[in-house]
Amino acid sequence: MLIQDLARRLNGCVLVIGDVMLDTFVYGDCSRISPEAPIPVICVRDEKVMLGGAGNVARNIAGLGGKAILIGVIGADAAGGKLHERIAAEPGIEVDLIVDPTRPTTQKTRYVAAGQQMLRADFEHVTACDEEPLLAALDRQLAKADAVIFSDYAKGVLTPAFLQTAIERIRARGIPIVIDPKSSDLTRYNGVTLLTPNVSEAIAAAGMACGDDDEVAAAGTRILDTVPDTQAVLITRSAKGMTLIERGHEPHHLQALAREVFDVSGAGDTVIASVTLAIAAGVDLPQATELSNLTAGIAVGKPGTAVVTVDDLQHEIRYRGERSADRKIMPLFEAVELVKRWRQDGERIGFTNGCFDLIHPGHVSQLAQARAQCGRLIVGLNADRSIQRLKGPDRPIQSEMARSIVLAALESVDLVILFEEDTPLNLIETLRPDVLIKGKDYRIDQVVGADIVTDYGGEVFLADIIEGHSTTNIISRLLTKVA
Repeated sequence: MLIQDLARRLNGCVLVIGDVMLDTFVYGDCSRISPEAPIPVICVRDEKVMLGGAGNVARNIAGLGGKAILIGVIGADAAGGKLHERIAAEPGIEVDLIVDPTRPTTQKTRYVAAGQQMLRADFEHVTACDEEPLLAALDRQLAKADAVIFSDYAKGVLTPAFLQTAIERIRARGIPIVIDPKSSDLTRYNGVTLLTPNVSEAIAAAGMACGDDDEVAAAGTRILDTVPDTQAVLITRSAKGMTLIERGHEPHHLQALAREVFDVSGAGDTVIASVTLAIAAGVDLPQATELSNLTAGIAVGKPGTAVVTVDDLQHEIRYRGERSADRKIMPLFEAVELVKRWRQDGERIGFTNGCFDLIHPGHVSQLAQARAQCGRLIVGLNADRSIQRLKGPDRPIQSEMARSIVLAALESVDLVILFEEDTPLNLIETLRPDVLIKGKDYRIDQVVGADIVTDYGGEVFLADIIEGHSTTNIISRLLTKVA
């Protein structure tokens, strides 16, 4: 979606159910070791108290322009009172909290010095909560919801019995459900729209390694096999980005977008909040994932339990746009809105793809022929990691940004979209071009996505090839001269 559409689109009402916590951050200086024990001494300078757990998910929903209704359990204690005070100070959050005098309000207190967490102290008593008051709260609030988030921190609110009944009631209304799981037994979450485990949780649930893209995709597929009524899994991978595995589609890999990592606390809450708001707005899962990846990059650049706002998101999109040499370069979730506007203007949309490493006259000719077949030409460009898998660790010669800039400078090209997968199938399925273009070194039955395009009435065009020009030959000649 485009910048001007963000505030208007991310305004759904999301019911957030789960483990509500009180997060306290104690900031100070650390310059000496205690004489009483080999531990650091923190000289406290400041203290901040904020909503954590499911409460932080609700904060992110509200920060991005949505409305959150928060259901959870707190104790009849001072921490519960503080939590209510914090909620009252957060616009956009409505609460339906159950007070249980038999358990304390869950608290996490983090001690931070020089930008690093030194210690975390938890105050909690993990027991299974009575499901009837929670189901009653669900029934009171469900009619207001465009989507539901289950925020599981394994503190006793989301018991298997409660989840099974709640998921059945929500699905009966056709409302999408997203869950941030904690249990390695993901069968208890079967029936939700989207699961968002982190990579460690995915490893535990799938029982297999998640080192590279292929392993993560395989783990996601195995997870989906255990939850047959669940549509997709989004595995968050920290510095390696995230991967969406959706039934019937190729895995969708996204690189991490953080400029600088300051604090990862609460970043998962930001991901689930943004992806759910996007789904509630009618955005498909790949686009919703693109948006959540952007918000995750913002979240980890903030201190404390992170909240990303509409202003943060708009600023980041502007920043990334300014970093591009040409506004023709954009992520898929923005491109979808632009292509929609082109179609409204009666434009014929063309699509081609490739690595375009060391662009040569053959590339220029093929792109010019492609542009002649349409009013707007989109180029799907293999990202660096995609090329490394396809052509080996020594490729590409030029980085993905360098290749994007050169392509965007060509008059024949209207839009450049990077993709991490081995093929552009996800781009083709999402953008639905009127004409798909490849070179005549392919047969039509070899062109990725040709069957999809022709099935919905589109065309496939094979462009003429200028002999004697290829990136591989150029590299070979250069290496020969150097030798």
